[in-house]
Amino acid sequence: MRGILFEEPSPWFFVLVTLVIGGWLAFMTGKACAETWRDVPQTVVYVLVLGLAVRFVHFALFHGTLFSARFYIADTVLLMIIALAAWRATRTRMMTTQYWWLYQRTGPFSFAERPAPLSSPPGQS
Repeated sequence: MRGILFEEPSPWFFVLVTLVIGGWLAFMTGKACAETWRDVPQTVVYVLVLGLAVRFVHFALFHGTLFSARFYIADTVLLMIIALAAWRATRTRMMTTQYWWLYQRTGPFSFAERPAPLSSPPGQS
């Protein structure tokens, strides 16, 4: 795996910076974008900038390569997965709690319209 996802001598540096610190920031970014009703493209832009910040931390603390397209893409793809999962989970929670009469949760990342209530036959109250 060394050389594909990370360049540091230990995989723990990659786990600490990219998955723990960067992953937490990506999760919070996706959650914040969903809570403020921002769309996915805006979330993607924020995560692309976050990928640059994570790359800088690798460079500043662990003497990684600052301008490496391969490692930037690897870091950013992982951050993007986390951020978009957080965005979708938060949006699902919001839609099913704020509009509970319209939508029901069908999974951690999905919701569907509630079935229409059965109306009583004409002439009955």
